[in-house]
Amino acid sequence: MTTAALPTGAVDGQDAGAGAAGGQTPRAGAAGEQGPSGGSAAGRGLATGPADGPDLPTHSVGAFTRRLRELTGPALPFGAEELAALDAADAFPTAACRALDEAGLPRSYVPAEHGGDLADFTVVLRLLRAVSRIDLTVAAAHGKTYLGAVSTWIAGDDEAARRLGSRIADGEVVSCALTERDHGSDLLSGEVTARPAPGGGWLLDGEKWLINNVTRAGLVTVLARTDEEGGPRGFSLFLVDKARLEPGTWTSLPKVPTYGIRGADISGISFDAAHLPEDALIGAVGQGVEIIVKALHITRTCCAAMSLGAGDHALRLAADFAATHHDAGPGDTPGGAHGAPLARQPHIRRELGEATAGLLLAEATGLIAVRSLHSLTGEMSVISAVAKAYVPAQVDALVARLLQLLGPHGLLGPGDPHGQFAKAERDHRIIGIFDGSSLVNRNALIEQFPRIARGYRKGRTDAEALAEAASPHTAPRPFRPAGLSLLSTSGCSVLAGLPAAVEALRTRAADESRDRSPAPLVSLAERLLDATDRLHEAMATVRFTPRAVPGEAFDLAERYELCFAAAGALHLWLHGTTTTAADTTWLRGCLVKALTDLGEPVTAAETDVLDELTDLLLDGPPGTFVSLLDHLEANAS
Repeated sequence: MTTAALPTGAVDGQDAGAGAAGGQTPRAGAAGEQGPSGGSAAGRGLATGPADGPDLPTHSVGAFTRRLRELTGPALPFGAEELAALDAADAFPTAACRALDEAGLPRSYVPAEHGGDLADFTVVLRLLRAVSRIDLTVAAAHGKTYLGAVSTWIAGDDEAARRLGSRIADGEVVSCALTERDHGSDLLSGEVTARPAPGGGWLLDGEKWLINNVTRAGLVTVLARTDEEGGPRGFSLFLVDKARLEPGTWTSLPKVPTYGIRGADISGISFDAAHLPEDALIGAVGQGVEIIVKALHITRTCCAAMSLGAGDHALRLAADFAATHHDAGPGDTPGGAHGAPLARQPHIRRELGEATAGLLLAEATGLIAVRSLHSLTGEMSVISAVAKAYVPAQVDALVARLLQLLGPHGLLGPGDPHGQFAKAERDHRIIGIFDGSSLVNRNALIEQFPRIARGYRKGRTDAEALAEAASPHTAPRPFRPAGLSLLSTSGCSVLAGLPAAVEALRTRAADESRDRSPAPLVSLAERLLDATDRLHEAMATVRFTPRAVPGEAFDLAERYELCFAAAGALHLWLHGTTTTAADTTWLRGCLVKALTDLGEPVTAAETDVLDELTDLLLDGPPGTFVSLLDHLEANAS
């Protein structure tokens, strides 16, 4: 691994992916988490897609989401008033996290080969998305254990992995301490050291800061300098069992107040010649940075679950607001009950439709990314960077759009029926910083521009693996951590496979025997392909040195994310809809949204599909969420 493989800030804020980031603005008032009409969000259509997909274990999705509904209500762990009060008091959601433990969620963080239930990352996406729809603080606090443990899964010591898996299944909390107060995301400047101890083991010294769950955790994965010269091979990872440390050799640092996820345990830990046994070492000496970078390929991808849940929540709140609030009629005051519902106004409908399209694009990106962990493992350095940069940014954008729709109601705090939107807006801002900010991930993507452009030009596509990644209702191949790599040598199959996908779409359009021809999609897809061709030509011309990336490269990276999202949606439609009456509405909406954001020409008639998406949002059963998985399930044979 070269220094360039870990760009400046390559793991920015991941501990707050850890948790939080420095330089946060003063806190706003908290908001409750009850549903838009006073009911709980959990009781309003929790399941992402079908409750029990044909290849998903029932205890993982259906039973879990039913249990969440049972835990929601007055005086219950996921009760709206209870969570709002905790947020207002900056208090940790202990009861909710304990309830998730009792519901078996920790077992989903442990690979099946190490004694847990994790065999399909699609399930993890759906479970954490369901929790995030209720409260993002709870999801971020509980899901942190996977980041704390994943380095052990990757390192390859089966006995150590089984021991850790057993402790997690029993409810042990695991944290991951990477960042430091004076160095932030620059891991290669870390000053926490681990030196060989007389008689064996290691002595750990220094401070880690802005770490999620580090005070509550019994186990902490720590990145420490083991070579005075540092460098990519100068750091190692250790699994620190706090119960085995001598008293006085470690100290928990105070909780850090944060803008969002206010109740989360964001703090730090200090070590003073803390003695670690030999078996605390994860992997080999000097492999710490390499293991962490590979671990981030997984955790960055899984962050999509929290963003999607937050996006579901915000969109549902805004849709219900628009459906129940009215224009001022003659003689009425603004917001009175006698005018037309806001949802009937053309510009409001278009805002809701565009937000829905944005969320579907984010879901397509997250869904194909988590499934790529199984089938396109060697390409995850590209795919994870795209997913982590794009999905939180897209959800931030739609939340900002919806905030304009709600107006002052979107800024109200606890006690107001619409106050939960403010909390959702605050909480989600932190997801963009978890496991590397959008800027950091775009930088990681830019470093691979030459390989990506070359792979696209040569048509390097693993068609079989791509088809598997785009078939969400089939069981994936087992995830093999050994397949992870620091850089993708072949590029990215999702976009390299776009020309073949467009050709497959043309073939469908030419088949007049189908009940619904996808012909209207062809023109949109061809414009996407043309934009993608031009993008890769521009990517191939970018020249830069490490730490001196030109600004225009970041613009290209953002365009790449949009092309990836739209291509992912097309692959999912082609492989996930096999009936002759496959609905095209959601895919047309995704393509129109992506092309518009790319600045490509789109006709007024084509943008009318956004209003169709609004109908989909408003006309569904009360309290449900618009989900790509639902539509793929409905149209699968």
